[in-house]
This record gives sequence, C-alpha cells and structure tokens, in this order.
Amino acid sequence: MRQEIQKEILKNFFKKFSRYFKQSCKIYLTGGASAVSYGWRQMTSDIDLKVVPDFESFDAIYKAKNDLNINLELASPDLFLPKLPDWESRSIFICKEEKVEFYHYDFYSQALTKLERGFQRDLIDVNSMLNEHLIEKNKLLELFYTIENDLKKFPAIDSETFKNKIKAFCTVEAL
Repeated sequence: MRQEIQKEILKNFFKKFSRYFKQSCKIYLTGGASAVSYGWRQMTSDIDLKVVPDFESFDAIYKAKNDLNINLELASPDLFLPKLPDWESRSIFICKEEKVEFYHYDFYSQALTKLERGFQRDLIDVNSMLNEHLIEKNKLLELFYTIENDLKKFPAIDSETFKNKIKAFCTVEAL
C-alpha cells in the first residue's frame, strides 16, 4: 500500500519528482494535493497533476510512483470539463525545482469540477477556496458561462443540472 500524502511528503515530492525530468516543464497540482498544500485537509490518497508539455510525464510518473511509494495520477479539470479561458494565467506558482515549475491548477477550474461532482469533501474544498479568497462567486459564475456551450462535448454532464449547482453555490453564503 502506498503512503498517504501529507504536507511534508508533498514538499519532498517537489524536490524528488523534478529529478525525473530532463527538460523544462510545468506541473499543475489539483484536487487533494492543493487542499493538503493549503492545509484544508491533513492528507490525501494521491497527487493529481497535469504536466505541460507532457513529453516525459509517463516515464516520470511510473518511476516516481515506485521510488517514492506514492500514488500519482494524470488528472486535471480539463479532463472533466472544457478548459476555462486563461486558466494558466490564474494558476498559482508554488516553487521551482531544477527545470520544473510547480503550480496549483487554476482554482476556478478546480472549483467548477468539484461543484459538478458534488461530493461533501469537494464542497468543503470549494468553500475553503472561497474563504481563502482564491475564487470569487461572481467570477466563478462568469467563467462557467464561458464554457456552458462546450459542455455538450462532455456527455456525462447534464449541463442544466450543473448550471443550477453553480447558481445555487454562487447565491448562498459561504460555510
């Protein structure tokens, strides 16, 4: 069984994982890894990430999973929803190790993905993003409308139900 990801393990991951890349790249953390980094959760079971460009990502992930005894997954909001415009410019820099820059994947993208999924833990994360001023409700709704017409490319999502979830979240007070 692989170890749970806690804040200290995540910090160590940045140093060690970057050694698997020979070329410069950006790695975007998402989901539980962002939550652990910000202290909203004590631990997560894996590190979800996106590598740009992804030329070496499969080899690096394979080696790191085994060497570091952690679960790594190629998972990011753009696999579940249309990409938000300018998501990269809203992604928050974490650190640079060797040739690798680490970022938190755009929190608006993360919030929309979590609200669509709707698990209790996800809703707590989104409220944490709001409380930390990483997202604003008006901007979240505005960004949702920029992708609304592209939701048809994601047939598992009922766009009307999703829109209602976003509107409901944006009209209630934060927890």
